Amino acid sequence: MEWLGRLYKKLELLDKAIVKCRQCPRLVEWREEVAVTRRKSYENEKYWGKPVPGFGPSDARLVILGLAPGAHGANRTGRVFTGDSSGDWLYKALHEAGLATIPTSTYSNDGQELIDTRILCAVRCAPPDNKPSTEEKATCAPFFENEIELLLPTAKSFLALGNLAWESIYRTLRDLGCTMPTPRPKFGHGAKYSFVGTDGIKRNIFGCYHPSQQNTFTGKLTVKMLDSVIKAASRISS
Repeated sequence: MEWLGRLYKKLELLDKAIVKCRQCPRLVEWREEVAVTRRKSYENEKYWGKPVPGFGPSDARLVILGLAPGAHGANRTGRVFTGDSSGDWLYKALHEAGLATIPTSTYSNDGQELIDTRILCAVRCAPPDNKPSTEEKATCAPFFENEIELLLPTAKSFLALGNLAWESIYRTLRDLGCTMPTPRPKFGHGAKYSFVGTDGIKRNIFGCYHPSQQNTFTGKLTVKMLDSVIKAASRISS
């Protein structure tokens, strides 16, 4: 596929390419079906129904990584981690840490802005049951690698929300030529390790449980736990 070998030099161009992507038939069918059938509580809204690009400045010092857009969250609103409970938790914590201008993220035009922070996902389309296939993750990986490479010059730390994001950023940084610890550090909430970029600068990776309902409803992730990790990553990034 031709686009896999294309390297975009600016985030604006990469974002446009992501939004136009139709490479994974199952994901295209699912995201568009959800946008038509809609959830009853959003039946009068127009869904985004396309791949979701990253959100935040191109010179971010903190980069936050998720798995994939939510079917009725980002797939509805067009902004990553926006319009669902995971986003409610994340943006409130970011605001508490001084990284977001307002504590909520409900729509793409709600005035929210991130400060020195960018959020993106390893997979850009909402997958059925929140589970992208191995092939789908591999197909989307060049977008992820391209974006990480563009963010590396200013990034000081990365925050992986969940094990898949933890694995994806390790693999991507290694493929970009960064010096990574071996074996790969084990994921866990509050886990942390350092790596050295191709420019010789040391940067940090933090692990955090994903703010999904499965984790927040059960108490596996609490507000205090999320705030603590985000503030730790923010301090190192400043």
